[in-house]
Amino acid sequence: MSNKHKLICYFILFLFVTSSFSQLDEFIFTGFKNPKTNLTLSGVAEISQNGILQLTNETSRLQGHAFYSLSLKFKNTSNGSVFSFSTCFAFAIVPEYPRLGGHGLAFTIAPSQDLSSALPSQYLGLLNASVNGNLTNHLFAVEFDTVQDFEFGDINDNHIGIDVDSMRSNASAPAAYFDDDGLKKNLTLKGGKSLLAWIDYDSSSSIINVTVSPFSRKPRLPVLSYELDLSSILKENMYVGFSASTGLLASKHYILGWSFKMNGESANLDLHSLPSLPGIKKKNTGLIVGVSVGSAVFMLGLIIGAIFLMRKIKNAESIEPWELEIGPHRYKYKELKQATRGFKESELLGSGGFGKVYKGTLPNSRIEVAVKRISHESRQGLREFVSEIASIGRLRHRNLVQLLGWCRRGDDLLLVYDYMPNASLDNFLFDDPNTTLSWEQRFKIIKGVASALLYLHEGYEQVVVHRDVKASNVLLDGDLNGRLGDFGLARLCDHGENPSTTRVVGTLGYLAPELPRTGKATVNSDIFAFGALLLEVVCGRRPVEPKAGQDELVLVDLVWKKWREGSVLEVVDEKLKNEFDENEVMMVIKLGLMCSNHSPSSRPSMRQVVSYFEGEIGVPLAPRTPNNYEDEFNFDEVYEQSAMTYPFSTFDKANSYTSFKNINGTVDSSFASISTSPVSLLYTERETR
Repeated sequence: MSNKHKLICYFILFLFVTSSFSQLDEFIFTGFKNPKTNLTLSGVAEISQNGILQLTNETSRLQGHAFYSLSLKFKNTSNGSVFSFSTCFAFAIVPEYPRLGGHGLAFTIAPSQDLSSALPSQYLGLLNASVNGNLTNHLFAVEFDTVQDFEFGDINDNHIGIDVDSMRSNASAPAAYFDDDGLKKNLTLKGGKSLLAWIDYDSSSSIINVTVSPFSRKPRLPVLSYELDLSSILKENMYVGFSASTGLLASKHYILGWSFKMNGESANLDLHSLPSLPGIKKKNTGLIVGVSVGSAVFMLGLIIGAIFLMRKIKNAESIEPWELEIGPHRYKYKELKQATRGFKESELLGSGGFGKVYKGTLPNSRIEVAVKRISHESRQGLREFVSEIASIGRLRHRNLVQLLGWCRRGDDLLLVYDYMPNASLDNFLFDDPNTTLSWEQRFKIIKGVASALLYLHEGYEQVVVHRDVKASNVLLDGDLNGRLGDFGLARLCDHGENPSTTRVVGTLGYLAPELPRTGKATVNSDIFAFGALLLEVVCGRRPVEPKAGQDELVLVDLVWKKWREGSVLEVVDEKLKNEFDENEVMMVIKLGLMCSNHSPSSRPSMRQVVSYFEGEIGVPLAPRTPNNYEDEFNFDEVYEQSAMTYPFSTFDKANSYTSFKNINGTVDSSFASISTSPVSLLYTERETR
């Protein structure tokens, strides 16, 4: 072969390779009837018979993903800049219940098609709690969300957001579009109708524009525009696709068509030429039977129907008006009975005055759950049941046990929670546990509970007073993260107000001393209980130990006595075998004593407690007498003084419990006055659980 012929062959080969690569930069789907060679599906995503990509179904807490099978080159290798890109897609969100969305979907650019470690619900199948916010994620997404998640600062339950490596959006806007006159029109994402979305990135200006419309024509103005340089976020080769998830409530998330183009404008889609959304099938069994069978069979059907109806009425779940206002998912009694194998004793996780808790596996999703079945004789009746649903149905925090749903049938009251495989904290602290938690694990747990209480007191749209903070209500997940649970006694109120309740409820040893006098629980009474929790985590014993001697009956009195004597480290749990961070232990003991102060105004707030844990401010050198009403003071003033002197007041070995002694070794009189709390006062506090 001559050199001329070789050059021609090389040129043809170059054109073929160049053409092949250029084809990877642009694609269009007007339906998905033949997706096997073009799309990679995972989770519950599937292609329907009429060519619609369905990311999720009407099952709670599931996720679905669909990616273009081939990776795309997003970067210029010569200078590292990101190419411009454009995409257009038609989507629809059809909620299980009208006007109640089940989270949302997101257009995603990710370094891998494998998102198996991601979580559903508020994470939209993109990330999980441990990697959320990590710069190593290299993930870009535009979310179309129908649930307002307070943990991530969502603006409402109908918004569009631009996310980079985190579920907390860099920028967001309410769903809307602009008409031909430039007037902004509201748009409902969860309306069950087909919508078009355009996402355009201009690399020269680093501007991302997001546009949506209920019509095939693209509006002139975007609903969301944000300046962001993607060169440090995207890798050279990335995958493009979609992710969606459901939560307590579910929605079907559909993609009807999709186009994408690198360095140019993607092809526009015509809603009328795309597959239609599946309609709702109406059952008309009675008419079919009436036409199909004769009179004899019809009479037999009536008899069978009457028997079935009587049985159905007998097992019916009556729904009262208030139940329609409750937000979380309502499970069918039959579903929970099947999940717990008929509430079998072998599935029993624990029992108490409230009833029993069973382990279960939901039949459809195969998710492991904990089902709390409130007993008929329990004093936690319908009112407390409604309180628990109303108070935690919309709470979302990584250190709270998530309520998945509920059920009521007659006198049977059931709550469905996330399953916590490591049970509760008290199992690891008291009565010779099989496993001893290290100090690092204990410190992480109490920091998590503090974060959860701060969210309840200040981070939610209303103040949530838990009223039953204790070790048995701190549950541990598979990674031994502490999660505060059991909101059966919780009360809500607006910020700046106190809950309107006069019932003294809680558990002995955790009840604030002002509760028997006032009968009103506040955030300060939660903080008192948290102080008891801190001390028992350090000491490995309960706040009140009936088997102990008179001097050691009340834990806070014992700790304060040892503090005054300069030997407070003697109270540290012997099971730790002296393997702990002394600075951290001393800080927790101090905070436990400060939170246990008998004067509500003398206790720190949870925001102040968290600031101590995070090292933002030094803990005061010495706590005040915890159980003397005459020693009342305003803790905010102490906090401000500590902030003014920080970091010089930061706790270390040099200013530990010996640092407030005089030179001659005697205890400073300003901290030495103590009036031991009468045991009789503790026993006047009523335990109503």
